[in-house]
Amino acid sequence: MSEHHHKETFVTKYIFSQDHKMISKQFLVTGMFMGIIGVFMSMLFRMQIAWPEKSFSIIEAFLGPHQTDGVMNPDMYLALVTIHGTIMVFFVLTAGLSGTFSNLLIPLQIGARDMASGFLNMISYWLFFLSSIIMVISLFVEAGPASAGWTIYPPLSALPQAIPGSGAGMTLWLVSMAIFIASSLIGSLNYIVTIFNLRTKGMKMTRMPLTMWAFFITAIIGVVSFPVLLSAALLLIFDRSFGTSFYLSDIFIQGEVLHYQGGSPVLFEHLFWFLGHPEVYIVLLPALGITSEIIATNSRKPIFGYRAMIGSIMAIAFLSTIVWGHHMFISGMNPFLGSVFTFTTLLIAIPSAVKAFNYITTLWKGNLQMNPAMLFSIGLVSTFVTGGLTGLVLGDSALDINVHDTYFVVAHFHLVMGVSAILGMFAGVYHWFPKMYGKMMNKTLGYWHFWLTLIAAYGVFFPMHFIGLAGLPRRYYTNTNFPMFDDVADVNVVITLFAILGGLAQLLFLANFFISIYRGKKAEQNPWKSNTLEWTTPVEHIHGNWPGKIPEVHRWAYDYSKVDENGEYIHGEDFVLQTVPLKDGEDPS
Repeated sequence: MSEHHHKETFVTKYIFSQDHKMISKQFLVTGMFMGIIGVFMSMLFRMQIAWPEKSFSIIEAFLGPHQTDGVMNPDMYLALVTIHGTIMVFFVLTAGLSGTFSNLLIPLQIGARDMASGFLNMISYWLFFLSSIIMVISLFVEAGPASAGWTIYPPLSALPQAIPGSGAGMTLWLVSMAIFIASSLIGSLNYIVTIFNLRTKGMKMTRMPLTMWAFFITAIIGVVSFPVLLSAALLLIFDRSFGTSFYLSDIFIQGEVLHYQGGSPVLFEHLFWFLGHPEVYIVLLPALGITSEIIATNSRKPIFGYRAMIGSIMAIAFLSTIVWGHHMFISGMNPFLGSVFTFTTLLIAIPSAVKAFNYITTLWKGNLQMNPAMLFSIGLVSTFVTGGLTGLVLGDSALDINVHDTYFVVAHFHLVMGVSAILGMFAGVYHWFPKMYGKMMNKTLGYWHFWLTLIAAYGVFFPMHFIGLAGLPRRYYTNTNFPMFDDVADVNVVITLFAILGGLAQLLFLANFFISIYRGKKAEQNPWKSNTLEWTTPVEHIHGNWPGKIPEVHRWAYDYSKVDENGEYIHGEDFVLQTVPLKDGEDPS
Protein backbone atom coordinates (compact mmCIF):
# COMPACT_ATOMS: atom_id res chain seq x y z
CA MET A 1 0.00 0.00 0.00
CA SER A 2 2.67 2.49 1.00
CA GLU A 3 4.72 2.27 -2.26
CA HIS A 4 1.98 3.82 -4.44
CA HIS A 5 1.20 6.44 -1.84
CA HIS A 6 0.99 10.10 -2.86
CA LYS A 7 2.17 12.76 -0.44
CA GLU A 8 -0.56 13.84 1.97
CA THR A 9 -1.13 17.49 2.78
CA PHE A 10 -2.41 18.74 6.15
CA VAL A 11 -5.93 18.98 4.70
CA THR A 12 -6.00 15.45 3.25
CA LYS A 13 -4.40 13.92 6.34
CA TYR A 14 -6.22 15.65 9.20
CA ILE A 15 -9.40 17.22 7.79
CA PHE A 16 -10.75 15.38 4.74
CA SER A 17 -9.05 12.13 5.66
CA GLN A 18 -10.26 8.81 4.29
CA ASP A 19 -8.18 6.80 6.76
CA HIS A 20 -10.47 5.04 9.22
CA LYS A 21 -8.07 5.68 12.13
CA MET A 22 -8.15 9.45 11.60
CA ILE A 23 -11.92 9.46 11.10
CA SER A 24 -12.37 7.61 14.41
CA LYS A 25 -10.33 10.33 16.16
CA GLN A 26 -12.45 13.02 14.49
CA PHE A 27 -15.61 11.34 15.75
CA LEU A 28 -14.14 11.02 19.25
CA VAL A 29 -12.99 14.62 19.61
CA THR A 30 -16.25 16.00 18.15
CA GLY A 31 -18.26 13.71 20.46
CA MET A 32 -16.17 14.92 23.45
CA PHE A 33 -16.81 18.55 22.56
CA MET A 34 -20.56 17.87 22.31
CA GLY A 35 -20.33 15.95 25.59
CA ILE A 36 -18.90 19.05 27.33
CA ILE A 37 -21.92 21.07 26.12
CA GLY A 38 -24.42 18.32 27.11
CA VAL A 39 -22.97 17.80 30.61
CA PHE A 40 -22.70 21.54 31.24
CA MET A 41 -26.39 21.95 30.35
CA SER A 42 -27.35 19.24 32.81
CA MET A 43 -25.43 21.07 35.56
CA LEU A 44 -27.27 24.33 34.76
CA PHE A 45 -30.74 22.82 34.95
CA ARG A 46 -29.84 20.72 37.99
CA MET A 47 -28.99 24.00 39.78
CA GLN A 48 -32.44 25.28 38.88
CA ILE A 49 -34.11 22.11 40.27
CA ALA A 50 -32.08 22.19 43.50
CA TRP A 51 -32.40 25.91 44.23
CA PRO A 52 -35.51 27.03 42.30
CA GLU A 53 -35.68 30.76 43.05
CA LYS A 54 -31.98 31.44 43.60
CA SER A 55 -29.96 33.75 41.37
CA PHE A 56 -26.68 32.42 39.91
CA SER A 57 -24.08 34.51 38.12
CA ILE A 58 -23.14 31.46 35.93
CA ILE A 59 -26.75 31.29 34.66
CA GLU A 60 -26.66 35.04 34.02
CA ALA A 61 -23.38 34.69 32.15
CA PHE A 62 -24.48 31.85 29.86
CA LEU A 63 -28.19 32.32 29.28
CA GLY A 64 -28.26 36.06 28.52
CA PRO A 65 -31.84 37.16 27.81
CA HIS A 66 -33.27 33.73 28.77
CA GLN A 67 -33.10 34.52 32.48
CA THR A 68 -34.31 37.18 34.89
CA ASP A 69 -31.68 38.45 37.38
CA GLY A 70 -29.80 35.16 37.24
CA VAL A 71 -32.93 32.95 37.56
CA MET A 72 -33.57 30.67 34.55
CA ASN A 73 -36.81 31.14 32.57
CA PRO A 74 -39.13 28.10 32.43
CA ASP A 75 -38.89 28.03 28.62
CA MET A 76 -35.12 27.93 28.80
CA TYR A 77 -35.22 25.18 31.39
CA LEU A 78 -37.27 23.00 29.04
CA ALA A 79 -34.95 23.85 26.16
CA LEU A 80 -31.87 22.83 28.16
CA VAL A 81 -33.50 19.52 29.14
CA THR A 82 -34.42 18.90 25.48
CA ILE A 83 -31.06 19.70 23.94
CA HIS A 84 -29.16 17.91 26.75
CA GLY A 85 -31.11 14.72 25.94
CA THR A 86 -30.63 15.09 22.20
CA ILE A 87 -26.91 15.82 22.40
CA MET A 88 -26.11 13.04 24.86
CA VAL A 89 -28.11 10.30 23.11
CA PHE A 90 -27.22 11.04 19.52
CA PHE A 91 -24.15 13.24 19.39
CA VAL A 92 -22.13 11.81 22.29
CA LEU A 93 -23.13 8.19 22.80
CA THR A 94 -23.92 7.20 19.20
CA ALA A 95 -20.89 9.09 17.82
CA GLY A 96 -18.54 8.34 20.70
CA LEU A 97 -19.21 4.60 20.56
CA SER A 98 -20.32 3.55 17.08
CA GLY A 99 -18.61 6.40 15.23
CA THR A 100 -15.30 6.19 17.09
CA PHE A 101 -14.79 2.54 17.85
CA SER A 102 -16.48 0.97 14.82
CA ASN A 103 -14.25 3.12 12.65
CA LEU A 104 -11.11 2.42 14.61
CA LEU A 105 -11.52 -1.28 15.21
CA ILE A 106 -13.47 -2.87 12.35
CA PRO A 107 -10.67 -2.82 9.76
CA LEU A 108 -7.98 -3.50 12.38
CA GLN A 109 -9.70 -6.45 14.08
CA ILE A 110 -10.89 -8.24 10.92
CA GLY A 111 -7.60 -7.70 9.08
CA ALA A 112 -8.61 -5.19 6.41
CA ARG A 113 -6.60 -2.30 4.95
CA ASP A 114 -9.47 0.13 5.49
CA MET A 115 -13.23 0.43 5.33
CA ALA A 116 -15.07 -0.79 2.24
CA SER A 117 -15.48 2.86 1.18
CA GLY A 118 -13.11 5.42 2.65
CA PHE A 119 -14.94 8.20 0.80
CA LEU A 120 -18.36 7.33 2.26
CA ASN A 121 -16.72 7.04 5.65
CA MET A 122 -15.42 10.59 5.31
CA ILE A 123 -18.87 11.78 4.15
CA SER A 124 -20.42 10.08 7.20
CA TYR A 125 -18.17 12.07 9.56
CA TRP A 126 -18.68 15.40 7.83
CA LEU A 127 -22.46 14.99 7.83
CA PHE A 128 -22.20 14.22 11.54
CA PHE A 129 -20.04 17.33 12.04
CA LEU A 130 -22.52 19.48 10.08
CA SER A 131 -25.47 18.17 12.13
CA SER A 132 -23.52 18.92 15.37
CA ILE A 133 -22.88 22.49 14.20
CA ILE A 134 -26.56 23.04 13.33
CA MET A 135 -27.61 21.63 16.73
CA VAL A 136 -25.21 24.05 18.49
CA ILE A 137 -26.42 26.97 16.32
CA SER A 138 -30.02 26.21 17.39
CA LEU A 139 -28.98 27.21 20.94
CA PHE A 140 -28.53 30.81 19.81
CA VAL A 141 -31.93 31.34 18.17
CA GLU A 142 -33.65 34.37 19.63
CA ALA A 143 -36.89 32.63 20.67
CA GLY A 144 -34.84 29.82 22.13
CA PRO A 145 -33.87 26.26 21.05
CA ALA A 146 -36.31 23.33 20.66
CA SER A 147 -38.04 22.76 24.00
CA ALA A 148 -40.63 20.00 23.53
CA GLY A 149 -38.47 17.38 25.31
CA TRP A 150 -35.89 15.26 23.44
CA THR A 151 -38.80 13.11 22.22
CA ILE A 152 -40.32 16.26 20.57
CA TYR A 153 -43.92 15.05 20.80
CA PRO A 154 -46.46 16.94 18.70
CA PRO A 155 -48.56 19.08 18.98
CA LEU A 156 -45.99 21.08 21.00
CA SER A 157 -43.32 20.54 18.38
CA ALA A 158 -45.67 20.78 15.40
CA LEU A 159 -47.21 24.22 16.07
CA PRO A 160 -44.77 27.14 16.03
CA GLN A 161 -47.22 29.22 18.10
CA ALA A 162 -47.53 26.53 20.86
CA ILE A 163 -44.33 27.36 22.78
CA PRO A 164 -41.38 29.73 22.10
CA GLY A 165 -39.06 26.78 21.38
CA SER A 166 -41.26 25.55 18.53
CA GLY A 167 -40.18 28.26 16.11
CA ALA A 168 -36.80 28.43 14.38
CA GLY A 169 -35.11 26.39 17.13
CA MET A 170 -37.34 23.42 16.38
CA THR A 171 -36.79 23.74 12.63
CA LEU A 172 -33.01 23.66 13.15
CA TRP A 173 -33.41 20.62 15.45
CA LEU A 174 -35.27 18.74 12.71
CA VAL A 175 -32.74 19.70 10.02
CA SER A 176 -29.86 18.66 12.28
CA MET A 177 -31.46 15.28 13.05
CA ALA A 178 -32.23 14.56 9.38
CA ILE A 179 -28.54 15.13 8.52
CA PHE A 180 -27.43 13.07 11.53
CA ILE A 181 -29.61 10.14 10.41
CA ALA A 182 -28.09 10.30 6.92
CA SER A 183 -24.63 10.19 8.51
CA SER A 184 -25.57 7.20 10.70
CA LEU A 185 -27.03 5.25 7.78
CA ILE A 186 -24.00 5.79 5.55
CA GLY A 187 -21.69 4.79 8.39
CA SER A 188 -23.73 1.70 9.33
CA LEU A 189 -23.93 0.38 5.75
CA ASN A 190 -20.16 0.82 5.45
CA TYR A 191 -19.55 -1.15 8.66
CA ILE A 192 -21.83 -4.02 7.54
CA VAL A 193 -20.25 -4.31 4.08
CA THR A 194 -16.72 -4.16 5.54
CA ILE A 195 -17.35 -6.96 8.05
CA PHE A 196 -19.06 -9.14 5.44
CA ASN A 197 -16.57 -8.69 2.63
CA LEU A 198 -13.14 -7.68 3.89
CA ARG A 199 -12.27 -10.25 6.56
CA THR A 200 -8.74 -11.62 6.21
CA LYS A 201 -7.93 -15.25 5.41
CA GLY A 202 -8.98 -17.53 8.29
CA MET A 203 -11.17 -14.88 9.96
CA LYS A 204 -14.40 -16.84 10.11
CA MET A 205 -17.41 -15.13 11.67
CA THR A 206 -16.98 -17.38 14.70
CA ARG A 207 -13.39 -16.22 15.17
CA MET A 208 -14.25 -12.55 15.29
CA PRO A 209 -13.83 -10.77 18.61
CA LEU A 210 -17.14 -9.95 20.35
CA THR A 211 -16.52 -6.26 19.70
CA MET A 212 -16.91 -6.99 15.98
CA TRP A 213 -20.15 -8.84 16.56
CA ALA A 214 -21.47 -5.98 18.67
CA PHE A 215 -20.58 -3.32 16.05
CA PHE A 216 -21.93 -5.47 13.24
CA ILE A 217 -25.31 -6.09 14.87
CA THR A 218 -25.50 -2.45 16.06
CA ALA A 219 -25.07 -1.30 12.47
CA ILE A 220 -27.89 -3.62 11.37
CA ILE A 221 -30.20 -2.21 14.09
CA GLY A 222 -29.29 1.31 12.92
CA VAL A 223 -30.14 0.51 9.29
CA VAL A 224 -33.49 -1.00 10.34
CA SER A 225 -34.65 1.66 12.76
CA PHE A 226 -33.11 5.05 11.83
CA PRO A 227 -35.14 5.44 8.58
CA VAL A 228 -38.31 5.25 10.71
CA LEU A 229 -37.18 8.28 12.73
CA LEU A 230 -36.34 10.04 9.47
CA SER A 231 -39.88 9.44 8.20
CA ALA A 232 -41.29 10.68 11.55
CA ALA A 233 -39.17 13.84 11.29
CA LEU A 234 -40.15 14.42 7.63
CA LEU A 235 -43.87 14.10 8.40
CA LEU A 236 -43.36 16.55 11.28
CA ILE A 237 -41.65 18.99 8.88
CA PHE A 238 -44.69 18.63 6.56
CA ASP A 239 -47.06 19.34 9.46
CA ARG A 240 -45.05 22.39 10.48
CA SER A 241 -44.35 23.90 7.11
CA PHE A 242 -46.89 22.64 4.57
CA GLY A 243 -50.18 22.57 6.46
CA THR A 244 -50.64 18.75 6.50
CA SER A 245 -52.09 17.01 9.54
CA PHE A 246 -50.35 13.67 10.06
CA TYR A 247 -50.06 14.30 13.79
CA LEU A 248 -52.63 17.03 14.40
CA SER A 249 -56.34 16.96 14.98
CA ASP A 250 -58.97 19.28 16.57
CA ILE A 251 -56.63 21.80 18.13
CA PHE A 252 -57.57 25.00 19.93
CA ILE A 253 -54.99 27.70 20.65
CA GLN A 254 -56.08 30.78 22.64
CA GLY A 255 -59.73 30.16 21.79
CA GLU A 256 -58.94 29.84 18.03
CA VAL A 257 -59.94 26.60 16.29
CA LEU A 258 -57.17 25.45 13.95
CA HIS A 259 -57.97 23.77 10.62
CA TYR A 260 -56.18 20.50 11.37
CA GLN A 261 -58.14 17.27 11.53
CA GLY A 262 -57.69 13.56 11.11
CA GLY A 263 -54.15 13.18 12.42
CA SER A 264 -52.95 11.53 15.59
CA PRO A 265 -50.05 12.49 17.86
CA VAL A 266 -49.90 8.83 18.95
CA LEU A 267 -48.69 7.97 15.41
CA PHE A 268 -45.62 10.09 16.10
CA GLU A 269 -45.04 8.29 19.40
CA HIS A 270 -45.09 4.93 17.59
CA LEU A 271 -42.69 6.11 14.89
CA PHE A 272 -40.38 7.83 17.36
CA TRP A 273 -40.16 4.93 19.79
CA PHE A 274 -39.66 2.43 16.97
CA LEU A 275 -36.26 4.08 16.74
CA GLY A 276 -36.16 5.28 20.36
CA HIS A 277 -35.90 1.88 21.95
CA PRO A 278 -33.49 0.24 19.49
CA GLU A 279 -31.43 3.43 19.98
CA VAL A 280 -30.80 2.26 23.57
CA TYR A 281 -29.09 -0.81 22.14
CA ILE A 282 -27.40 1.17 19.36
CA VAL A 283 -25.46 2.91 22.15
CA LEU A 284 -25.34 0.01 24.60
CA LEU A 285 -24.25 -2.92 22.40
CA PRO A 286 -20.96 -1.30 21.29
CA ALA A 287 -20.23 -0.53 24.96
CA LEU A 288 -20.95 -4.17 25.87
CA GLY A 289 -18.76 -5.38 22.98
CA ILE A 290 -15.87 -3.18 24.15
CA THR A 291 -16.37 -4.50 27.69
CA SER A 292 -16.25 -8.13 26.49
CA GLU A 293 -12.86 -7.55 24.91
CA ILE A 294 -11.42 -5.63 27.88
CA ILE A 295 -12.70 -8.03 30.57
CA ALA A 296 -11.34 -11.08 28.72
CA THR A 297 -7.95 -9.38 28.15
CA ASN A 298 -7.56 -8.16 31.71
CA SER A 299 -8.88 -11.33 33.36
CA ARG A 300 -6.30 -13.28 31.33
CA LYS A 301 -9.07 -15.80 30.61
CA PRO A 302 -11.12 -16.76 27.56
CA ILE A 303 -14.47 -15.02 27.52
CA PHE A 304 -17.09 -17.28 29.09
CA GLY A 305 -19.74 -18.58 26.67
CA TYR A 306 -18.54 -16.98 23.41
CA ARG A 307 -21.39 -18.38 21.30
CA ALA A 308 -23.96 -17.58 23.98
CA MET A 309 -22.70 -13.98 23.87
CA ILE A 310 -23.17 -13.84 20.08
CA GLY A 311 -26.65 -15.34 20.54
CA SER A 312 -27.51 -12.77 23.21
CA ILE A 313 -26.40 -9.89 20.95
CA MET A 314 -28.63 -11.21 18.15
CA ALA A 315 -31.56 -11.82 20.52
CA ILE A 316 -31.24 -8.29 21.94
CA ALA A 317 -31.16 -6.86 18.41
CA PHE A 318 -34.28 -8.75 17.34
CA LEU A 319 -36.25 -8.10 20.53
CA SER A 320 -35.24 -4.43 20.67
CA THR A 321 -37.45 -3.77 17.63
CA ILE A 322 -40.62 -5.19 19.22
CA VAL A 323 -40.63 -3.59 22.67
CA TRP A 324 -41.15 0.10 21.87
CA GLY A 325 -44.71 0.13 23.23
CA HIS A 326 -43.50 0.08 26.86
CA HIS A 327 -42.81 3.82 26.47
CA MET A 328 -46.50 4.31 25.67
CA PHE A 329 -48.44 2.44 28.35
CA ILE A 330 -50.25 5.63 29.34
CA SER A 331 -50.96 6.85 25.79
CA GLY A 332 -54.39 5.19 25.77
CA MET A 333 -52.96 1.96 24.34
CA ASN A 334 -55.23 -1.07 24.12
CA PRO A 335 -54.56 -3.12 27.30
CA PHE A 336 -54.15 -6.29 25.22
CA LEU A 337 -51.41 -4.59 23.19
CA GLY A 338 -49.92 -3.40 26.48
CA SER A 339 -49.68 -7.00 27.70
CA VAL A 340 -47.93 -8.04 24.42
CA PHE A 341 -45.33 -5.30 24.90
CA THR A 342 -44.94 -6.26 28.57
CA PHE A 343 -44.19 -9.84 27.50
CA THR A 344 -41.58 -8.85 24.87
CA THR A 345 -39.99 -6.36 27.28
CA LEU A 346 -39.59 -8.92 30.05
CA LEU A 347 -38.24 -11.33 27.42
CA ILE A 348 -35.38 -8.97 26.51
CA ALA A 349 -34.20 -9.20 30.11
CA ILE A 350 -33.03 -12.77 29.42
CA PRO A 351 -30.27 -12.07 26.84
CA SER A 352 -29.25 -9.02 28.89
CA ALA A 353 -28.90 -11.25 31.97
CA VAL A 354 -26.88 -13.75 29.89
CA LYS A 355 -24.38 -10.98 29.16
CA ALA A 356 -24.12 -9.92 32.81
CA PHE A 357 -23.71 -13.55 33.91
CA ASN A 358 -21.00 -14.17 31.31
CA TYR A 359 -19.04 -11.10 32.39
CA ILE A 360 -19.13 -12.17 36.03
CA THR A 361 -18.09 -15.76 35.18
CA THR A 362 -15.23 -14.44 33.01
CA LEU A 363 -14.00 -12.35 35.96
CA TRP A 364 -14.38 -15.30 38.36
CA LYS A 365 -10.95 -16.64 39.42
CA GLY A 366 -9.24 -14.59 36.73
CA ASN A 367 -5.81 -13.06 37.12
CA LEU A 368 -7.32 -9.57 37.18
CA GLN A 369 -5.28 -6.64 35.86
CA MET A 370 -6.96 -3.61 37.45
CA ASN A 371 -6.03 -0.89 34.97
CA PRO A 372 -8.45 2.04 34.34
CA ALA A 373 -10.04 0.32 31.29
CA MET A 374 -10.81 -2.76 33.39
CA LEU A 375 -12.28 -0.68 36.22
CA PHE A 376 -14.58 1.16 33.81
CA SER A 377 -15.67 -2.18 32.30
CA ILE A 378 -16.52 -3.61 35.73
CA GLY A 379 -18.31 -0.32 36.50
CA LEU A 380 -20.38 -0.86 33.35
CA VAL A 381 -21.39 -4.36 34.49
CA SER A 382 -22.44 -2.85 37.84
CA THR A 383 -24.60 -0.03 36.41
CA PHE A 384 -25.99 -2.34 33.71
CA VAL A 385 -27.26 -4.75 36.37
CA THR A 386 -28.56 -2.15 38.85
CA GLY A 387 -30.19 -0.05 36.15
CA GLY A 388 -31.52 -3.11 34.34
CA LEU A 389 -33.40 -4.39 37.38
CA THR A 390 -35.62 -1.29 37.44
CA GLY A 391 -36.37 -1.98 33.79
CA LEU A 392 -38.41 -4.96 34.96
CA VAL A 393 -40.64 -2.55 36.91
CA LEU A 394 -41.03 -0.16 33.98
CA GLY A 395 -41.58 -2.95 31.47
CA ASP A 396 -44.64 -4.22 33.32
CA SER A 397 -47.65 -2.13 32.32
CA ALA A 398 -49.44 -2.51 35.67
CA LEU A 399 -46.39 -1.22 37.57
CA ASP A 400 -45.24 1.31 34.98
CA ILE A 401 -48.45 3.34 35.11
CA ASN A 402 -47.63 4.30 38.72
CA VAL A 403 -44.15 5.63 38.06
CA HIS A 404 -44.43 6.77 34.42
CA ASP A 405 -42.96 10.25 33.87
CA THR A 406 -41.47 10.40 37.36
CA TYR A 407 -37.81 10.52 38.32
CA PHE A 408 -37.89 6.71 38.57
CA VAL A 409 -37.80 6.57 34.76
CA VAL A 410 -34.97 9.12 34.66
CA ALA A 411 -32.99 6.97 37.13
CA HIS A 412 -33.57 3.78 35.12
CA PHE A 413 -32.59 4.93 31.68
CA HIS A 414 -29.69 7.10 32.81
CA LEU A 415 -28.10 4.19 34.67
CA VAL A 416 -28.59 1.73 31.79
CA MET A 417 -28.20 3.87 28.75
CA GLY A 418 -26.38 6.96 29.96
CA VAL A 419 -23.90 5.85 32.60
CA SER A 420 -23.29 2.29 31.29
CA ALA A 421 -22.65 3.51 27.76
CA ILE A 422 -20.41 6.36 28.94
CA LEU A 423 -18.39 3.98 31.16
CA GLY A 424 -18.02 1.64 28.14
CA MET A 425 -16.82 4.58 26.07
CA PHE A 426 -14.24 5.58 28.69
CA ALA A 427 -13.09 1.95 28.97
CA GLY A 428 -12.60 1.88 25.20
CA VAL A 429 -10.64 5.15 25.19
CA TYR A 430 -8.28 4.00 27.98
CA HIS A 431 -7.78 0.59 26.33
CA TRP A 432 -7.25 1.67 22.72
CA PHE A 433 -5.61 5.04 23.33
CA PRO A 434 -2.16 3.47 22.66
CA LYS A 435 -3.55 2.31 19.30
CA MET A 436 -5.03 5.71 18.47
CA TYR A 437 -2.18 7.97 19.50
CA GLY A 438 0.82 5.70 20.15
CA LYS A 439 1.03 6.98 23.74
CA MET A 440 -0.13 5.74 27.16
CA MET A 441 -2.61 7.60 29.33
CA ASN A 442 -1.72 8.39 32.93
CA LYS A 443 -2.89 5.52 35.15
CA THR A 444 -3.25 7.48 38.42
CA LEU A 445 -5.45 10.12 36.81
CA GLY A 446 -7.45 7.27 35.24
CA TYR A 447 -8.11 5.75 38.70
CA TRP A 448 -9.18 9.11 40.12
CA HIS A 449 -11.42 9.68 37.10
CA PHE A 450 -13.07 6.26 37.53
CA TRP A 451 -13.83 6.48 41.24
CA LEU A 452 -15.13 10.05 41.13
CA THR A 453 -17.28 9.27 38.05
CA LEU A 454 -18.78 6.08 39.52
CA ILE A 455 -19.50 7.63 42.95
CA ALA A 456 -21.04 10.69 41.29
CA ALA A 457 -23.14 8.58 38.89
CA TYR A 458 -24.63 6.51 41.70
CA GLY A 459 -24.94 9.65 43.85
CA VAL A 460 -27.04 11.28 41.12
CA PHE A 461 -29.19 8.43 39.89
CA PHE A 462 -29.69 6.15 42.89
CA PRO A 463 -31.67 8.67 44.98
CA MET A 464 -33.83 9.42 41.91
CA HIS A 465 -35.47 6.00 42.28
CA PHE A 466 -36.82 7.05 45.66
CA ILE A 467 -38.04 10.53 44.73
CA GLY A 468 -39.64 8.88 41.67
CA LEU A 469 -41.46 6.37 43.88
CA ALA A 470 -42.57 9.35 46.00
CA GLY A 471 -44.27 10.60 42.83
CA LEU A 472 -42.00 13.52 41.86
CA PRO A 473 -42.68 14.23 38.15
CA ARG A 474 -39.78 14.67 35.72
CA ARG A 475 -39.19 17.80 33.59
CA TYR A 476 -40.88 20.15 36.09
CA TYR A 477 -39.18 23.52 36.30
CA THR A 478 -39.94 23.85 40.00
CA ASN A 479 -41.89 21.87 42.57
CA THR A 480 -42.39 24.71 45.04
CA ASN A 481 -46.14 24.89 44.26
CA PHE A 482 -46.65 21.32 45.44
CA PRO A 483 -46.34 21.10 49.23
CA MET A 484 -46.40 17.26 49.06
CA PHE A 485 -42.96 17.37 47.44
CA ASP A 486 -41.32 19.60 50.07
CA ASP A 487 -39.84 16.50 51.70
CA VAL A 488 -37.80 15.61 48.63
CA ALA A 489 -36.34 19.10 48.06
CA ASP A 490 -33.21 18.23 50.07
CA VAL A 491 -32.68 15.07 48.03
CA ASN A 492 -32.59 17.21 44.89
CA VAL A 493 -29.86 19.35 46.44
CA VAL A 494 -27.75 16.22 47.14
CA ILE A 495 -28.32 14.97 43.58
CA THR A 496 -27.21 18.31 42.16
CA LEU A 497 -24.03 18.38 44.27
CA PHE A 498 -23.14 14.90 43.00
CA ALA A 499 -23.92 16.03 39.43
CA ILE A 500 -21.47 18.95 39.79
CA LEU A 501 -18.84 16.54 41.23
CA GLY A 502 -19.37 14.18 38.26
CA GLY A 503 -19.04 17.05 35.79
CA LEU A 504 -15.81 18.28 37.38
CA ALA A 505 -14.40 14.71 37.40
CA GLN A 506 -14.53 14.74 33.60
CA LEU A 507 -11.99 17.58 33.60
CA LEU A 508 -9.45 15.01 34.88
CA PHE A 509 -10.22 12.85 31.86
CA LEU A 510 -9.96 15.75 29.41
CA ALA A 511 -6.63 16.85 30.91
CA ASN A 512 -5.32 13.26 30.86
CA PHE A 513 -6.49 12.74 27.27
CA PHE A 514 -5.03 15.87 25.69
CA ILE A 515 -1.79 15.97 27.74
CA SER A 516 -1.15 12.24 27.04
CA ILE A 517 -1.42 12.84 23.27
CA TYR A 518 1.60 15.17 23.48
CA ARG A 519 3.40 14.20 26.68
CA GLY A 520 2.34 10.62 27.36
CA LYS A 521 4.76 7.71 27.67
CA LYS A 522 5.41 6.11 24.28
CA ALA A 523 3.32 2.93 23.89
CA GLU A 524 4.78 -0.45 23.03
CA GLN A 525 3.15 -2.46 20.26
CA ASN A 526 1.01 -4.67 22.52
CA PRO A 527 0.83 -3.01 25.94
CA TRP A 528 -2.05 -5.13 27.33
CA LYS A 529 -0.72 -8.48 26.00
CA SER A 530 -3.88 -8.89 23.93
CA ASN A 531 -4.65 -11.43 21.18
CA THR A 532 -6.56 -9.47 18.59
CA LEU A 533 -5.16 -8.33 15.25
CA GLU A 534 -5.00 -4.58 15.93
CA TRP A 535 -2.02 -5.17 18.25
CA THR A 536 -0.03 -6.73 15.40
CA THR A 537 0.12 -3.41 13.52
CA PRO A 538 3.06 -1.01 14.11
CA VAL A 539 2.67 1.74 16.74
CA GLU A 540 3.20 4.44 14.07
CA HIS A 541 0.12 4.65 11.89
CA ILE A 542 0.40 3.78 8.26
CA HIS A 543 -2.38 4.04 5.71
CA GLY A 544 -3.22 0.41 5.08
CA ASN A 545 -2.58 -0.70 8.70
CA TRP A 546 -0.02 -3.45 8.00
CA PRO A 547 3.28 -3.04 6.16
CA GLY A 548 3.52 -5.81 3.65
CA LYS A 549 1.14 -8.77 3.71
CA ILE A 550 -2.10 -8.83 5.69
CA PRO A 551 -1.83 -11.35 8.55
CA GLU A 552 -3.62 -14.67 8.37
CA VAL A 553 -5.81 -15.83 11.29
CA HIS A 554 -5.55 -19.34 12.75
CA ARG A 555 -7.63 -19.20 15.97
CA TRP A 556 -10.29 -17.24 17.82
CA ALA A 557 -9.55 -14.06 19.78
CA TYR A 558 -9.65 -15.45 23.30
CA ASP A 559 -6.74 -17.90 23.68
CA TYR A 560 -5.65 -16.58 27.06
CA SER A 561 -3.88 -18.75 29.64
CA LYS A 562 -4.11 -21.84 27.38
CA VAL A 563 -2.37 -24.79 29.10
CA ASP A 564 -1.46 -28.37 28.19
CA GLU A 565 -2.10 -31.45 30.34
CA ASN A 566 0.90 -30.55 32.55
CA GLY A 567 -0.51 -27.12 33.33
CA GLU A 568 2.20 -25.38 31.26
CA TYR A 569 1.31 -22.50 28.89
CA ILE A 570 1.12 -24.02 25.40
CA HIS A 571 2.99 -21.19 23.72
CA GLY A 572 5.12 -20.23 26.71
CA GLU A 573 3.03 -17.15 27.48
CA ASP A 574 -0.45 -16.51 28.89
CA PHE A 575 -1.71 -15.18 25.54
CA VAL A 576 -1.60 -16.43 21.97
CA LEU A 577 -2.08 -13.99 19.10
CA GLN A 578 -4.70 -14.86 16.50
CA THR A 579 -1.94 -14.98 13.90
CA VAL A 580 -0.02 -17.85 15.59
CA PRO A 581 -0.55 -21.19 13.75
CA LEU A 582 -1.96 -24.15 15.71
CA LYS A 583 0.51 -26.67 17.16
CA ASP A 584 0.08 -30.41 16.62
CA GLY A 585 -2.63 -31.70 18.90
CA GLU A 586 -3.85 -28.20 19.83
CA ASP A 587 -7.63 -27.76 19.79
CA PRO A 588 -8.76 -25.44 17.02
CA SER A 589 -11.12 -22.73 18.14
